[in-house]
Amino acid sequence: MCERYRHLHEVPHRPVRTRRLPRRMSDGRLPAHLEASSLLRRAEAERGFGMILHKGDADRGSLLLLIASRGVHCACLERALGPTGYAWQAVGPAAGVDAQSLAEWTSKRVRFDEDLWLIELDIPDPQRFIAETTSEG
Repeated sequence: MCERYRHLHEVPHRPVRTRRLPRRMSDGRLPAHLEASSLLRRAEAERGFGMILHKGDADRGSLLLLIASRGVHCACLERALGPTGYAWQAVGPAAGVDAQSLAEWTSKRVRFDEDLWLIELDIPDPQRFIAETTSEG
């Protein structure tokens, strides 16, 4: 052993090489549970709050955002596959719809797709949040 490294003990075993990580996420899409968590944190960072109303599949579930401002419904966004990859698009009832019709629409969506993540975000500036989210993809 070199004089410079004499304070280090000799290793009795050969170093074990780790295996490569699986290429499971090759489509460039985050798992749904990670993206849901990041959306909740992003809403909290903007002095709002969020709640997961329905949990879907942790890896491949689709995400549906109910965006409100002070309890008033503003928009619904869904992450959907398009020609260039995954992108956010506006879906569902128009802004200002009453709570009863919004609840009916969301219950139909959850019955249709059990893997759906239904996330409600109440944000002080929803227009900016929607513009940033749809431009990011």
